[in-house]
Amino acid sequence: MSKTTKTLHDLRHRVRAVRNAVGLTLLSAGVWTSVAAQKVNDLPGGPAVNQLNFAPPVTKIAEEQHWLHWFMMALCAVIFVIVFGVMFYSILKHRKSVGHKSQELAEPIWVELGWTIVPLLIVIGMALPATKVLVAQKDTTNADLTIKATGMQWKWGYDYIKGEGEGIGFLSTLDTAHRVMSASGSPPPTDDYLLKVDNPMVVPVGKKIRIITTANDVIHAWMVPAFGVKQDAIPGFVRDTWFRAEKTGDFYGQCAELCGKEHAYMPIHVKVVTAEEYTAWVTEKQKAMAAAADDPSKVWTLADLVKRGESVYAANCAACHQANGKGAGPIKALDGSALVVDADKSKIINVLLNGQNNGAMPAWKQLSDTELAAVMTFTKNSWSNATQQIVQPADVQAARQ
Repeated sequence: MSKTTKTLHDLRHRVRAVRNAVGLTLLSAGVWTSVAAQKVNDLPGGPAVNQLNFAPPVTKIAEEQHWLHWFMMALCAVIFVIVFGVMFYSILKHRKSVGHKSQELAEPIWVELGWTIVPLLIVIGMALPATKVLVAQKDTTNADLTIKATGMQWKWGYDYIKGEGEGIGFLSTLDTAHRVMSASGSPPPTDDYLLKVDNPMVVPVGKKIRIITTANDVIHAWMVPAFGVKQDAIPGFVRDTWFRAEKTGDFYGQCAELCGKEHAYMPIHVKVVTAEEYTAWVTEKQKAMAAAADDPSKVWTLADLVKRGESVYAANCAACHQANGKGAGPIKALDGSALVVDADKSKIINVLLNGQNNGAMPAWKQLSDTELAAVMTFTKNSWSNATQQIVQPADVQAARQ
């Protein structure tokens, strides 16, 4: 076999190998895509598989935003086609190779006026509908219900401050099962992955809901795409926005401002219900709050505080310090911690009320005196920490003052 023949044979062999490899890769990608598509479904009120457009709107403001988006896109597309069409036509029609020679053209006044007035009219045509929508977004007057949303690392606090349900307040935290899935490194396909919370915000359908946003640590942002709402929550400042959902259902969003290492664990779940269902929810929530209202002067037994503290720890502390109290990475262990087992209870009380390490350990002032006393007593008497020490609610109340 000649050298040339051998070279051609080797080349054909390599081309065949590359072709087979590409075919296998495409086949594998197709199989993977089809399997993945079967595992995860669209989440009504939340993200969809292979979603390319905005979330389906459920408020008038969101509908106006969608219309504005497509109007702007169409207008920009028309301008693009006209400008580049004229440009490429001129390049091809008057190219040097067909005999055209460059020449200096006079610039009549109508040309100067044209390329000044036409863009101005286009900008005005874009600004008018955009301004109308923007003004409507900021009109928070005459709200039926006012709710304060407080961003904190890394959960949301909701306080119903005006309207039916006034006085209700609670924390909304990522469901612990989803946090466990995330920590596993290989979470199973889940339609509402990292969007499920323990306490969703509940509002009535067809009512104007004013949302007041603020934060107690760093900048967060309250965003629900289906409502067309995104409002920053800034420490020391108060901002507001509003929505009126026109249909019932569950709608999801997330914190939209990078707020720290668990930014991805701050989902927003808004449950829109009928007026009757909302009234029933308010009644039930008020009863639960009344039952949970603790007298800070009450003296608790060790066993009762540990039992109460276990649930508080699971809802607020286990995410970072782990259920076994061992911590992880920069998160300090509570099992065997000198601070936790120290007989001077004021040290641990100060940490939970004020935080430490520049916010790495956040403050937990939003919890009640009883909840803080219970969780501290739980950590002092769990795992290998058999101290038999008790922190009473009165101790926490005194430290707040």
